[in-house]
Amino acid sequence: MTTYGTIPTSSSPSGTPVNLEYISRAKERIKTGLSTRRPWREMFDLHCLNLPKSFREAVARVKTNFAYFQTNYAIVVLGIVFLSLLWHPISLIVFIVMMAVWLFLYFLRDEPLVIFGRLISDRVVLIVLAVLTIFVLLLTRATTNILVSLLVGVVVVLIHSAVRKTDDLFADEEASGGLLRSSGGPSSS
Repeated sequence: MTTYGTIPTSSSPSGTPVNLEYISRAKERIKTGLSTRRPWREMFDLHCLNLPKSFREAVARVKTNFAYFQTNYAIVVLGIVFLSLLWHPISLIVFIVMMAVWLFLYFLRDEPLVIFGRLISDRVVLIVLAVLTIFVLLLTRATTNILVSLLVGVVVVLIHSAVRKTDDLFADEEASGGLLRSSGGPSSS
């Protein structure tokens, strides 16, 4: 039986090797994940920065900006942690290895995780990876450095999200696929 003219939907011995197909799917999932990142110019537009008039307005801005710029904020915090680990090479290597583990076991999986014939839920994978990451990083004796860099990252995100006006973000609500709701939180999809 010939398969001339057919388009394979999965890898086979005569098709694309499994590793290349996995890399292709991983690349596509990374592109999809990063597609929610907002342009840096929009995030750091100096004309959109001013102090909130009240605490309530600051909280509303933080909620709205966090929902809108969440991927950017994650990149900022991870970048700050990465930079803080430059002076701790072992911790940096562990951090990079754990990021790779997160990518393969949590972010880039197309199918449910099955270990010893048992289906492992995403929540369990998330909890185990979070605890494992913290435990392994604490073993590298850079605890203070990691905690301070996380605190600095959170403070930077909170300051930016409080002083960044949100007036121009609502115009993009429909284009963002309903990312922002009237409550200011991310949609549950």
